[in-house]
Amino acid sequence: MKHLLNLLAAVALLVWGTHLVRTGILRVFGANLRQIIARSVSTRATAVLSGIGVTSLVQSSTATALIVSSFVGQGLVALPAALAVMLGADVGTSVMAVVFSLDLSWLSPLFIFVGVVLFISRKDTAVGRVGRVLIGLGLMLLALRLITESTTVLTQSPTVRTLLGALTSDMLLEIFTGAVLAIVAYSSLATVLLTAALAGSGGIPADVALGLVLGANLGSGLLAVLTTMRANVQTRQVPLGNLFFKIIGVVLMAPATGLWLTHVRPIVPETATLVVLFHLAFNTVVGVVCIGLTGPVAKLVERLLPKEDTAKQAGMRPRHLDPSALATPSLAISCAAREALHQADVVESMLLGMHQVIRTDDLQLAEQLRKLDDEVDGLYSAIKYYMTKISREALDEREGRRWADIISFTINMEQIGDIIERVLIDIEDKKIKKGRQFSEAGMEEINELHARLVDNLRLAMSVFLNGNVRDAQKLLEEKARFRDLERAYSATHLARLSDNTVQSIETSSLHIDLISELKRINSLLCSVAYPILESAGALAPSRLRNLSDQA
Repeated sequence: MKHLLNLLAAVALLVWGTHLVRTGILRVFGANLRQIIARSVSTRATAVLSGIGVTSLVQSSTATALIVSSFVGQGLVALPAALAVMLGADVGTSVMAVVFSLDLSWLSPLFIFVGVVLFISRKDTAVGRVGRVLIGLGLMLLALRLITESTTVLTQSPTVRTLLGALTSDMLLEIFTGAVLAIVAYSSLATVLLTAALAGSGGIPADVALGLVLGANLGSGLLAVLTTMRANVQTRQVPLGNLFFKIIGVVLMAPATGLWLTHVRPIVPETATLVVLFHLAFNTVVGVVCIGLTGPVAKLVERLLPKEDTAKQAGMRPRHLDPSALATPSLAISCAAREALHQADVVESMLLGMHQVIRTDDLQLAEQLRKLDDEVDGLYSAIKYYMTKISREALDEREGRRWADIISFTINMEQIGDIIERVLIDIEDKKIKKGRQFSEAGMEEINELHARLVDNLRLAMSVFLNGNVRDAQKLLEEKARFRDLERAYSATHLARLSDNTVQSIETSSLHIDLISELKRINSLLCSVAYPILESAGALAPSRLRNLSDQA
């Protein structure tokens, strides 16, 4: 029993070490890995090479699948190119399995020691995250040695030998078992390394190990499909296409296991090495055979999972909050920012529609616009909940500021939606239902303020997206101009009241409230500029300090 517990603990340690390496690499190089993939999909060859390189770092083809799937979901990468990346990703996993199968146990204590020192001394920095990766690598190497030792002892038991003998000559059972192990471990790499260690120590026969390897590859494809089940259709297409490739590989390589043992075993006497090389051969064969099938498989996947109608999708919410991206915090931040811009688009529709209601007295349009505020509120709640699931510890200083900026931006958009809803209600009650109209001069003032407000909304969206300091300065300048206009138009309105202009008298309360609310909306928009200017050191001292100096 003790040796069995030692084996289970070693397996758990292997899975945990793989997790530490994967998450650590994604936290340190997440944004750079995404850029590498995005820039290298111009040809199939470069796409495959990028998949090999990225997955060799991340040590998880599933993680690469989630990144590439998010790109396809955002329309940044074509589906055939994404499938080519995944062919390379599977080869990258195989290469890392070969590396870890070598006798590197002497590196384990060194990696763990250095990793712990770096992680504890500088936990919230990139250096600390590199330490996390080294700890994971050390634990993986340690776990592989412990698995070998525990299995060697267990296989000396007659009972265990009898049980292991029952696993032979059933390829379907072996494939199923390997797939389940890969899904449970959330890693085909960990499953293949475990299988190789068990086979190398005599725990399982070599033919059983090869069946488990086939199952592990199939399981990694199923895992990516399961992980993206709740994502949008475009995001789910990549894992499904990659699963088809793995099924093709299993069909091709399952009958070849006997030939592999017959012809390769005399050349490679070590069973563990024989197993990991079979894993490499599997994914290499799949890559060579399927590289020319990326186009047809992409068409098949698009037929099975057709893109949703744009008109229908426009009424859905949210669009960009991909749950699978949460494993890569930098990617999740980008998804949240895109959704925040979607929320701002809805607010812009409300703002443009509000002006039309003022001019045309369209009660039906006013009701539709007020319903849009519910969508703005729903997007705010969805973004806020999504952001709370992003690990703040995994964000560097710049990403942490971006996290706060997104939350602030969505709060402002939600408040603007509420203001527009209140304005619409006031227009209905004080203007449309009472049959009143603004004076010609008053309407011109409202038109001027509204046009500036729409321009400032679009400028605020640009500042939020790009963080341009010059645009942020321009936005603050617009805030001052808008404030001056609001004061001037309030004064001219009072002058019209003094002249006993009937229309101005009838709409006086609504007019004053309206330009005041437009000013509030403008202030919320211009607040986007403050974090950017503060980070750039471009904020001037406050007016309050200047007044105290003058006193």
